[in-house]
Amino acid sequence: MPFKSPRGIRDLLPDQQPLWRHVEDVAKETARRFGYQRIDTPVFEQAGLFVRGVGQGTDIVEKEMYVFKDRGDEELALRPEGTAPVCRAYLEHGMASLPQPVRLYYLSPIFRYERPQAGRYRQHHQFGVEAVGDGDAAVDAEIIELGWRFTQALGLRDLTLVLNSIGDKACRPAYLDSLREHYRTRLADVCTDCRMRYERNILRVLDCKRTDSKCQEVAESAPRISERLCDACRAHWRQLVSFIEALGIPYRVNHRLVRGLDYYTRTVFEIQPPDEGSQSTILAGGRYDGLIEELGGRPTPGIGFGTGIERLVANLERQGKETDVAAARPDALVAYMGAAAKEHAIKLASELRQQGLSVLLAPPGKSLKGQLRHADALHARAVLILGEDELTSGTVSVKDLATGEQQRVERGEVGGALLRSN
Repeated sequence: MPFKSPRGIRDLLPDQQPLWRHVEDVAKETARRFGYQRIDTPVFEQAGLFVRGVGQGTDIVEKEMYVFKDRGDEELALRPEGTAPVCRAYLEHGMASLPQPVRLYYLSPIFRYERPQAGRYRQHHQFGVEAVGDGDAAVDAEIIELGWRFTQALGLRDLTLVLNSIGDKACRPAYLDSLREHYRTRLADVCTDCRMRYERNILRVLDCKRTDSKCQEVAESAPRISERLCDACRAHWRQLVSFIEALGIPYRVNHRLVRGLDYYTRTVFEIQPPDEGSQSTILAGGRYDGLIEELGGRPTPGIGFGTGIERLVANLERQGKETDVAAARPDALVAYMGAAAKEHAIKLASELRQQGLSVLLAPPGKSLKGQLRHADALHARAVLILGEDELTSGTVSVKDLATGEQQRVERGEVGGALLRSN
């Protein structure tokens, strides 16, 4: 093969489609029930949108963005995450004049240049939800509930909701100073990445997954931001917890949960499956009350989440979710014998498709036995046979491939017979 798909990118083949369509359909229906409307933003944006919104010191900006210049010498980037483009659209199209919060969802490809591994690809697909324009803890609870109901509707089992508050610009700076002081004399004990985070994005040291150094020990003994929250953040946190409990959603608090993007404030959360590891999280998000302002707008609160469809599908497969192969099966294959029957077969297939049925024409040059084998290989439900006798009598022989039964049906009644048998 002279050409293959690039490393970290894969094809989504026809037999993999049913489970993917299931995930997308459940996502759309869950979003509809919560009153969220779809938005589609461009695959590429000005690179500065992500540098300014996501943060200069983040892995996404420093290591993972696909950046290029177009023929007008403008620096652009393939979309590495979904929230900043939605906020840009909110500003550009004057959505602040709409009833707040503006509730939006998207199903989009995301591009990040990172080391491919299980559940992580350089192009992956994301279901994301954003509520922009209301800072009340009830909106946090709504977003979290939407994510939880979505995963439950998919049939995923034994999930855990993990919560934390990381404060805001009023209380976080003092906490970061105490965190730096805690790590200052322990830098020799932590990994190289944590030493870089110490200089560029100190909060991220708490999110380290390395086990080949003392990173976990140092992080566990670090001061907790939950003990340093200002009055406003503490009140917001207590309200959120009470709402989650009222909704009956099981949760646990993890004081080290911080997420990886600079724009998060106050609430952060993840939904995790039973297996542990850095790639176990299947849905994650949080509040980003300063992002719109960072992009040039007026102070506007927001909260959202993203979930990778690849990872959802992998978890569904791991838990034994069966794909609906039957949904992709043709209703019938039209077999024909002789040149005279071929034109009638083409017309019959067309008539049945217009009735909403999935119908294929048998390939030329095969015997009737070969056409039946072809129908079996396609998992067709029935074979419609047109030969000399059928043309003379104005009928079609309908063979049910599940039972082997065969009957003659008036040509005008074939569609009804197939629909009744489905």
